[in-house]
Amino acid sequence: MPQHVPSSLRATHPPASQHPSALPPPPRRIVFLAHRDLGNPAAGGSELLVDRLADGLTRLGHQVTLLCGGPASYRDYRVVSAGGELGHFLRARSAFSRQVGDCDLLVEVCNGMPYFAPVWHRGPTLCLVNHVHTDLWKMRFGGPMAPAARLGRRLEHWALTGAQHRSLLVAVSPSTAQALRGIGVERDRIRVVHNGVEEPGPRADRSPEPLFVAVGRLVEYKRIDLLLRLWERVRPVTGGRLVIVGDGPERERLEQLAGPGVEFRGHVSESEKHRLLCEAWMLMHPSAVEGWGLVVTEAATRETPTIAFDVPGLRDSVVDGETGVLARGESSFAAAWCTLALSGERRELMGKAAREHAARYRWDRTVRQFRAVASEAVRSWAP
Repeated sequence: MPQHVPSSLRATHPPASQHPSALPPPPRRIVFLAHRDLGNPAAGGSELLVDRLADGLTRLGHQVTLLCGGPASYRDYRVVSAGGELGHFLRARSAFSRQVGDCDLLVEVCNGMPYFAPVWHRGPTLCLVNHVHTDLWKMRFGGPMAPAARLGRRLEHWALTGAQHRSLLVAVSPSTAQALRGIGVERDRIRVVHNGVEEPGPRADRSPEPLFVAVGRLVEYKRIDLLLRLWERVRPVTGGRLVIVGDGPERERLEQLAGPGVEFRGHVSESEKHRLLCEAWMLMHPSAVEGWGLVVTEAATRETPTIAFDVPGLRDSVVDGETGVLARGESSFAAAWCTLALSGERRELMGKAAREHAARYRWDRTVRQFRAVASEAVRSWAP
């Protein structure tokens, strides 16, 4: 069964005393400070979340600006580049002063490397956290780069517990909220706002032959190499194809590891991604950690169950035994893969349950919840 989550971390809206109807008008001018724009080739779930929030808030009448690193694309809201992929972390403060000037609320999106916005911004701030990178630093910077991993971990933890000590923090799942508590963030400063998903459009037919799909950026912690090893054990039982959707620095190495029946599609359009999720028998998600696992909910809207590991984030988006399976180890992952592939009736039941579960999560609800927390952040801020 999924790990027990304290009731205080399960709420997806402010407590009754902070219900949206009791809050003052939301901040009009909102600036998001984030690593990338959604148009960046390396964009993922975090960038999609920020885009949906920014777009939704714009539609509600707010003036929204995204200050990011790398290329800036045209949106219905303003997007400003603060510099290169890494250099913008150092230039964020000057870029804010020069190109933005002022705002009613600054939202720092902390995905590992922090901006320390509360240290230099003299106004209300809110911190949006997808997941705490505690163990991922070692995975990303191993061997001779271990000192960089230790430094990154300390900077992230200090930013979330020290620099943000007067700010509210938005976690995208109960798992992320627990991770924040684990590094010392006070419980009463954490608000949980789940990711949403689009209303499902027309669906494609399910593949008549076994088709398994994995979707995500090809980086270490997504553990596609592990999926490829398990595929060699599963393929003789199930047959069919394993399609990997996404791109990233690990792609060349992964392609060299891939055996028969594996296809790498690279970056695909949203319509193509959803076509594949419709056709897939199951979504395979071997990641070591997620904030939420947005593609799980996207697959669920297509009645496609997910097999994942019982790790933070995925234990929130997958209801074990109902909308998919959460494996506790490599052997149980492979066993669940084979079992579900050989049982069309069980897959169909799980797919329908997944669709019903996903209906609880829509972007308009996410935007409303975030807007309520934004109002609370402004109200509670004191110079």
